[in-house]
Amino acid sequence: MALRVPNAGGPQLFKEGYKNLQGLEEVILRNIAATKEMSEITRTSFGPQGRNKMVVNHLGKLIITSDAASIIGAVEVVHPAAKLLVLASQQQEAEAGDGTNYVVIFGSELLQRAEPLLRMGLHPSEIALGYEAALKAASEALEGLSTDSVRSWRSAPEVLKAVRTAIAAKQFGQEEALAALVADAVLASLASGDAARFNVDNVRVVKVLGGSLAQSRVVHGMVLPQAPETAVRSASCARVAVFACPVDVGQTETKGTVLLHNAGDLLAYTRGEEAQMAAAVAELHAAQVGVVVCGAGIGDLAVHCMNRLGMVAVRCPSKFELRRLCRVLGATPLARLGAPTPEEMGYCDELRTDEIGGDRVTVIRQFTREEAAAVTRPAFASRVAASPVATIVLRGATVNALDDAERAVDDGVNVVKALTRDARLVPGACATEMELARIVHATADATPGIAQHALRAFAHALEVFPRTLADNAGVDSTALVARLIAAHHQKAAAGEAVAGPTAGFDVESDHEPRLVDAQAAGILDPLAVKQWALRYATHAALTVLQVDQIVMAKTAGGPKLPKQQAGHWDDQD
Repeated sequence: MALRVPNAGGPQLFKEGYKNLQGLEEVILRNIAATKEMSEITRTSFGPQGRNKMVVNHLGKLIITSDAASIIGAVEVVHPAAKLLVLASQQQEAEAGDGTNYVVIFGSELLQRAEPLLRMGLHPSEIALGYEAALKAASEALEGLSTDSVRSWRSAPEVLKAVRTAIAAKQFGQEEALAALVADAVLASLASGDAARFNVDNVRVVKVLGGSLAQSRVVHGMVLPQAPETAVRSASCARVAVFACPVDVGQTETKGTVLLHNAGDLLAYTRGEEAQMAAAVAELHAAQVGVVVCGAGIGDLAVHCMNRLGMVAVRCPSKFELRRLCRVLGATPLARLGAPTPEEMGYCDELRTDEIGGDRVTVIRQFTREEAAAVTRPAFASRVAASPVATIVLRGATVNALDDAERAVDDGVNVVKALTRDARLVPGACATEMELARIVHATADATPGIAQHALRAFAHALEVFPRTLADNAGVDSTALVARLIAAHHQKAAAGEAVAGPTAGFDVESDHEPRLVDAQAAGILDPLAVKQWALRYATHAALTVLQVDQIVMAKTAGGPKLPKQQAGHWDDQD
């Protein structure tokens, strides 16, 4: 029998400075610890009673929010395992618009539940097979838990039913007011289009500091947070020219010297430029243009000429806002100064200047069908439909409060977008998660072999959501989970009226956990959001779990210099 001779050193595989980690202790358990630390950052911000985080990003900007997407976007995660969860949550945000914290918490909990199985001796591949079987069982069961759906996107109560829960998770106590604003804006943007083609860019948010959230309102059209540049502040049934270039006298690329001999030369110095600008504005006026929108600067000479002819000039410095405005007006942005053709020209029914708080804003809108029927619109306006853009004007006492309300509105609008693809709703308040845990437990009992341990770990991981909500609400989480399990097994305690697959957690419990019928209380979550979140979290956890070796190259660059001591470098001891 040949004996194995131990290797005295072996060939040098990597360059000097490489770091090679492998094995259970060095790789898998370290990755699990990193994901646990990542989830602990966002876990306390989960649910309506979640706490805020104060984050200062690399630019020095202060962010105070409980929105996981904003927190994750502001911090710079460098650990590869934790970054996989971050990437999964960002993909969840792009796909469903909500559930980013859901992905981070559940993915980390799956990995933490896998740790004792690994210490028992299970191979990561066996755990991965069990998790995949559990995900398949949960996804199939989730399809059958749908209890409601959005039947009509032309009905305000149906839209409210869809967005109320998503907004309550961000702005608890203000969900009724914000949900009504989102529903009004969505109905306005869908007035002339198909729900399947709903565009989240059609619902804009303008924040005006001052007042309270109750003073917020919806404007059917575009709201620009500044007044017009000209003295004329309003127009009706007007043709609009949109320019992406500056409306000003052109500047030469080269420098030159002008020699003036007398006062006449000084007076006539700028007369040519004035005549050129007056001719350009007169050309616009001859084309019956009443409103000029510019995406760049508007010169004082151009404003003077427009004031003489009674035209309105509006500046829109954001190119994204300029595109939306062109969509409202039916116009084409021009890259050169001159009269637009009839195909390039836009139209607006109303342009007015309003005062909100102490700020002046410009409102540009098209009439609805009812308003258009009551007035005589010119023939040119027939090709421009009612405005597909609605603007929510948010009021608030502080900038941070306005930013948080904007994030809640953004989540509500994105949930509507997800529901236009799949309108099914499932019970919220952790009722769906506990019912899925019961079903996966039953699947584990019927599964022979080692895979049943991973199935049970998946089911226990689903219990992290009611436990997290209870911890954030200051309620005994152990008692809550026990009561939810009993209720979902149709074994509610004596006097307990809530039982069955719609039994959830009432976040307004004082100290003792209370259950609520999520369906009767109107606490409903989109099925697609939970479906994508379960899928992304499980796949991210499986990716981390199946890593068995980490090879890190030496960091580029020279050696790091030691930090200077306090004080001046030339000071003597």
